[in-house]
Amino acid sequence: MAQTDVLLTKQPAPQTVPACELAPKLYDVARNTGAYTSSGLATVGFRTAKYLVDEWFQNCYSHYYQAFADRDQSERQRHESLQLAAETQALAQRTQEDSTRKMGERLQDMHCWKSELQHKVDELVAETDQLLAQKQRLESSLDATAVPFSIATDNLQCRERRQHPDLVRDYVEMELLKEAELIRNIQELLKRTIMQATNQIRASTPETWVKFTQENLCRAERERLASVNLRGLIDCILRDIAEDLRLQCDAVNLAFGRRCEELEDTRLKLEQHLHKTLREITDQEHNVAALKQAIRDKEVPLKVAQTRLYQRSHRPNVELCRDNAQFRLVSEVEELNMSLMMLKEKLLEAGQSLRNLEDTRMSLEKDIAIKTNSLFIDRQKCMTHRARYPTILQLVGYQ
Repeated sequence: MAQTDVLLTKQPAPQTVPACELAPKLYDVARNTGAYTSSGLATVGFRTAKYLVDEWFQNCYSHYYQAFADRDQSERQRHESLQLAAETQALAQRTQEDSTRKMGERLQDMHCWKSELQHKVDELVAETDQLLAQKQRLESSLDATAVPFSIATDNLQCRERRQHPDLVRDYVEMELLKEAELIRNIQELLKRTIMQATNQIRASTPETWVKFTQENLCRAERERLASVNLRGLIDCILRDIAEDLRLQCDAVNLAFGRRCEELEDTRLKLEQHLHKTLREITDQEHNVAALKQAIRDKEVPLKVAQTRLYQRSHRPNVELCRDNAQFRLVSEVEELNMSLMMLKEKLLEAGQSLRNLEDTRMSLEKDIAIKTNSLFIDRQKCMTHRARYPTILQLVGYQ
């Protein structure tokens, strides 16, 4: 069966003409159908007959087309390569410029953060130094309270050596107990505040803020403000405790002064009473001596009257009568005995009064000694010891 094949080819373009697609050209290829045809043998890869002229032209045109197609593809690839290189160069340049800009912005941000961090670190260092100074003041104030506490306890112990009846719970002791309790409370407050300051100092160290910038700045500012507030609180605490201690010290000193005045006044009155009692004892001793002498003076007349009565009892016969002389002698004896009885009774009363005066004298002397001892304890021991009370500057921690 005869069959006509149509071959589509392209004419190669001249070198001076821009590359473009040529119009397809149709060729009618004559098939060899004779006795010496090679039709059908090409498909098996073996050919014995010669090619036809048309086949030769077809083969040439095929090589032309392939060369043209290869050049065209190569030109397109070169053009695309140049375009791609230019685009990638521009893209790389833009990317690099953008990266450089971003890195510059980041570097500027880092410099800003670094400057801000350094500023916060400097503020924290300065604030920490101030807080350390405040902590030192707290510790100095705590050390200073040891002296008032020892003074108060020593005063209380000294006043325990007072003798009865001066061993009383007077307002001086009440003020001393209040002072001791106040100092104990102040010492506990100072210890708690020192611990709080120590914790705040640990939280405010610069090494804490090198990890996370934004968070660290906020935390640094919070810690700095907390440190500032704590320093203000410490100032108030030190000022208040110094004022409270000095007020209580003045109250105790005033109580001591009043008590010493009372003791001095009481001792003076006791000494006056002792002086009067001693004078009264002397007068009473003279009175006792006079009573004894009066009794002795009554004994002789009594013996005389009794002797007369005895001798008159020996009168003989009617001479032994109760005459006026006899009655007078009898009344004389009775009067003398009555006088002696009254004198002896008065002597007993005088003796008892003298003994009472002696007891009063010993009691007054003992009470005066007790008041002198109490005055010595309060004035010489306690008040002298209280002269060592810390000053305001020491109590607020500046010394």
